[in-house]
Amino acid sequence: MEEHGQLKRAFINSTAGAISGAISRTVTSPLDVIKIRFQQQQQKDGIHTSFIGIYFQVQLEPTTKWALLHKDVYGISKYNGMFQATKDIFREEGLLGFWRGNVPALLMVMPYTAIQFTVLHKFKTFMAGSSKTEDHVHLSPYLSYISGALAGCAATVGSYPFDLLRTILASQGEPKVYPSMRSAFLDIIRTRGYRGLYAGLSPTLVEIVPYAGLQFGTYDTFKRWTVAWNQFRNPSSSITDNSNSSIQLFLCGLAAGTVAKVVCHPLDVVKKRFQIEGLPRHPRYGARVEHRAYRNMYDAVIRIIEREGWGGLYKGIVPSIIKAAPASAVTFVAHEFISNWLDSSFLT
Repeated sequence: MEEHGQLKRAFINSTAGAISGAISRTVTSPLDVIKIRFQQQQQKDGIHTSFIGIYFQVQLEPTTKWALLHKDVYGISKYNGMFQATKDIFREEGLLGFWRGNVPALLMVMPYTAIQFTVLHKFKTFMAGSSKTEDHVHLSPYLSYISGALAGCAATVGSYPFDLLRTILASQGEPKVYPSMRSAFLDIIRTRGYRGLYAGLSPTLVEIVPYAGLQFGTYDTFKRWTVAWNQFRNPSSSITDNSNSSIQLFLCGLAAGTVAKVVCHPLDVVKKRFQIEGLPRHPRYGARVEHRAYRNMYDAVIRIIEREGWGGLYKGIVPSIIKAAPASAVTFVAHEFISNWLDSSFLT
């Protein structure tokens, strides 16, 4: 009977996670496409030397019109601001251009969030000694960060090939290099082998540990703070430990997504570079990242800073935060509601 209850709980967590991830991903897809376009912009500008050898200088692609006045920037970027990028994508690719790569993204995010919330609940159950969600709020904040990081790692490994395909399709623009997810998949197998489906996995795992840890850890922390605030404002009311309004849950998710993205965005830029290195792209979107352009993560960070400045590590930060904050909020709120609905439907 206990095993049957655990299977039901796992079903609820995975289903609620998959549905909430799909809703969040679809709603915020336009911002994700814009973010990826900024992150992949590079501009080749001659041969230079440095302490890491001879290389083609890649200038920082400006993401604002003000940056075009900088003395170290030569030429004009394809995208130089969110509003301009939105107009160009809509004009050249139509409305559907903002959902480019959304199919592999859904195939990635649904198993990702399903695995993530299932592993998260399993770990919290183990640490709290109880499978009841209301008992998990008493866990140490440190355990929230650790459980979030472990859940993020498990989910990343389980869904990574779809994340790679999503990045490739979202970054290619027009004219398309790959007309479909299948053509991108087959070309990766042909040029990189099956290991190519996991290109950039190492920097992704390095990124996801602090990102998922911060996202879930800060979300739980903010939830505790709002509960304490509710009890402070209404000391006479009977408020349970885990009672939060929908608005409070949304704001907690918003804050958690913002904190996690601001801290971890440079790692996301490095990850994206590894994912698309060696793959073709149209010249209008900037120089492509050559195969084996970076020896490892440290080398990638050094080269990006040296060639593009510190700003190179924060390309796409504005659309990234604008996307990550509501995405996190929608995911958490949707998961809470769907989980509670499934709870009442299946566990009563």
